[in-house]
Amino acid sequence: MAVKTGSAGGRVPFIAGNWKMNLDHLQSIAFVQKLAWSLKDARFDFSEVEVAVFPPFTDLRSVQTLIAADKLQLKYGAQDLSTHDSGAYTGEISGAFLKALDCEYVIIGHSERRTLHNETDGVVAAKVAAALKHGLVPVICVGETADDLAEHGPSAVPVAQLTAALAGVAQGANVVVAYEPVWAIGSGQAATPEQAEQVAVALRAVVSSALGDEAGAATRILYGGSVNSSNIAGFLRQPNVDGALVGGASLDVAEFSSISRFKSHVGI
Repeated sequence: MAVKTGSAGGRVPFIAGNWKMNLDHLQSIAFVQKLAWSLKDARFDFSEVEVAVFPPFTDLRSVQTLIAADKLQLKYGAQDLSTHDSGAYTGEISGAFLKALDCEYVIIGHSERRTLHNETDGVVAAKVAAALKHGLVPVICVGETADDLAEHGPSAVPVAQLTAALAGVAQGANVVVAYEPVWAIGSGQAATPEQAEQVAVALRAVVSSALGDEAGAATRILYGGSVNSSNIAGFLRQPNVDGALVGGASLDVAEFSSISRFKSHVGI
């Protein structure tokens, strides 16, 4: 696996917008068009920073059609997938279906899936395997609650979650890891860049141990949790933080564009 070139330790920074259950397909079309125009007007270089959006399932076909027709350089992915390929699983979405829509990425193990849908580490691992089986890059989310942090200290819970998620994954597999401290999500109180870096270092060690040193060096580790255009620079200055998984701020075109253009206004 070749390490991608870029400013973040040889890895191309990755800015991902998780729209969660917001925006219907018409709203997503409008958003993608406006985001593409905003970045084009700013002479944005997609070879230097990768930008991806993660709309609801019902929007994916519309986003695919727009990006393909207009030859946009934005990437996109799904917010979840099934552990199953096909069958009597009402409401489930197969990785094969996502691949047919030209999705490149899929978010797995988001804190909301773990807490609201009771997804265990075992379920997350099965979904990672399903994503890789169908040629999708899993964006594996890990993170601790405030109680976890108080009881176990920094990085212990995310490290355990990532270790379980990568169990059985082949050496050299292409994955993205997103550290999202649950205590910071939606709170307006982000972790400090130093806290994010401390956990990112521990997570990179897990990837190296599970998938090999080359994969450990190439894997991008994102921070997610109250990310905005004012604090993104501090995170991206850290050597092991390679981007951000953006929640609420990704629903504002101007704000998400500004986050994506972090290099142009902070001198990184």
